[in-house]
Amino acid sequence: MSGGSTCSSLHRLISDSVRPCTEAEVVSLTKEKEKELLASLSQVLRQIQLWTRQLESDSDDDELRTQSEDHRYLSYIIADLVFLLTLKSSYVQHLAVKILVAISGFLATSGSNWGFFIRFLCLCMELVVTNALSFSSASSMAGLENSHCNSSSLLVVKPRLKNAGWSTLAEIVRVLRSILKCLNQDSEYDDNLAEVYLDSVYTSLSNMPWDSLDVIYNSQNSFSLDTLDEESRVMLLGNLIQLFCSMVEQCGSVDDTGRSQDKHPFFGLVTNLVPKLFYWCLSMQGQRVITCIRQYFRHKLLVLMLRLSLQIHLDCCILVSWLQLLHNYFQELLWQPIASPGSVQDDCLEGSPFLLSNSDGEVYNMCSRHLKRQAIFLFLRCCFSLINPREGAKKLCACLTTDSCLNFDPDLDCIGKRRGLLELYKWLQGNLHLDVFVDYEMYIENCVNFSLSFLQLFVHEDDILFKVLLQLLSLPFCVEQKFNKRKWTAQDTKEDILFHVSNVFNPVHLFHLFLAELHYDHQVLLDYLISKDTGTDCAEYLLRCLRLVSDSWPLFMEFSLSGKVTNQSSDKRRKMLLGSSDDQFGLASTTLKNIPSLEEECKSDLEYSYQHYATAESHYKKAKECLFSLKTSVENLHQKNLFQYNPEVLLKRLMRFQELCSMAR
Repeated sequence: MSGGSTCSSLHRLISDSVRPCTEAEVVSLTKEKEKELLASLSQVLRQIQLWTRQLESDSDDDELRTQSEDHRYLSYIIADLVFLLTLKSSYVQHLAVKILVAISGFLATSGSNWGFFIRFLCLCMELVVTNALSFSSASSMAGLENSHCNSSSLLVVKPRLKNAGWSTLAEIVRVLRSILKCLNQDSEYDDNLAEVYLDSVYTSLSNMPWDSLDVIYNSQNSFSLDTLDEESRVMLLGNLIQLFCSMVEQCGSVDDTGRSQDKHPFFGLVTNLVPKLFYWCLSMQGQRVITCIRQYFRHKLLVLMLRLSLQIHLDCCILVSWLQLLHNYFQELLWQPIASPGSVQDDCLEGSPFLLSNSDGEVYNMCSRHLKRQAIFLFLRCCFSLINPREGAKKLCACLTTDSCLNFDPDLDCIGKRRGLLELYKWLQGNLHLDVFVDYEMYIENCVNFSLSFLQLFVHEDDILFKVLLQLLSLPFCVEQKFNKRKWTAQDTKEDILFHVSNVFNPVHLFHLFLAELHYDHQVLLDYLISKDTGTDCAEYLLRCLRLVSDSWPLFMEFSLSGKVTNQSSDKRRKMLLGSSDDQFGLASTTLKNIPSLEEECKSDLEYSYQHYATAESHYKKAKECLFSLKTSVENLHQKNLFQYNPEVLLKRLMRFQELCSMAR
């Protein structure tokens, strides 16, 4: 079909299908009318999809209609379809959503009027909110001007939305998120469409009366004229958080292209909304929320915060407030011993937050380990960001001991570092009881055991594994510290936070443990390197670790584990074997010294001998053979031009490692 007839053809197609419904202005449908409407909408969807495929090869150059005429047609089209979202039929709503998404793809393919379509859809979203909150028409006109639509378009859509409520808003948000997913999945779309989308949706979201939206979760407030049922509330919050997560990721992709020197203002908007989202999703007093829905909200909120923390620099006040949110809503996960095994079922994906179960307790057990990974990762990011601000690491001045952390300095940067160090120390203290190990060898052994348990917690979730490992490399150390028995006797050393962090998260030890967790299989490392999801992060981690190994060669050669270690070894190529353990709940009000330590965990039945962890020589030999094999494989792929990026730098580091091994013979 020709480009000049797109909007008029769409209008005729949709108008003929939904006119009986819109003319009657019905709120609910009879079964017969619903079946007829569903059949018509299905035909509309198939026809739009057919036209879209035809447009991809259409070269006609008919005379184009005026832009104002196209906009008028689109106004009627969107108004009719949004009206269908107000009907009390989930099937009709589902098809209306799919048709709106299909129209977006159709217009994007045609190369015209897509920007108006998105802006007008955003205007509908604003009008639904103002209608539900009963604001004056002045606010609607303001939204109209910001959306670059004319007054005639407003007159078209307002009558269709008089019955729109929060469930309609949830569906419009779902449409917007689905459109963004389509933009990301189809590489043939113009890159500028993503920028138009982000700017349009951000403008609309910035016009939202977010403070007034608190009213929809307070049934006692007389200002709420639209009763929000439980299902609509869950759908609205779920779709809204999903949209925010997708937009944060998309904003980061747009900024990475280099077309913008500054971060998109949407980052600031959603960062400021995080506390409200926690209140709306997790603080519903007097309302019954089943466990799986609550866990899903917890999962998505953590995803949102992690994506934000990876995209933008968060100032000290935001980081401190996020730490408080973690303590308020994820305390049982943060203070649960890191080595406590979770429950894994044979017939489900371990750690998935989307599992269904008849038992709330089973749902919690299945997804708590996944949430624990996310919560701990975000906690560490907040602490490390406070300790080491992105704009440049300054010396840690007097922030090295627990006592000095309690004496706050007026300097905000120093306060932030002290808060980060203190939070990190308390968390380690809760897992290791750092002040009860009087024997240095016992202390080092338990630090390594904790590191192993920490690594096993993340090793099965590839998308954040290397982000966590890279995060642990970001903590600045004042000097290279050599620890020995004589120094251990000094009381100030036991209170030195960086002393403990240096042992627990020793990067050379972690690198050894990481290779051991992969069973020294260089093919697993190669899979990581060539994966589009983990390739970049894995390459960076290997480069930085190989440099550390070169700088700390004796430490790398001498690393060993004791004959017995706590917890079980995980196999990257099979499910992790997990035993039973009591769930650790209600720890929020427990003092740190009453939290079970890893030393007590050593008494569990999970202890067994690690023969492949027996000596320093076996560790060094297996790590050497693994990295030699990796070097050979990367070289072979590179020679055949099969490697997806230039691995020359990695090969140089591996060559240097090989030279050091040769000299050590």
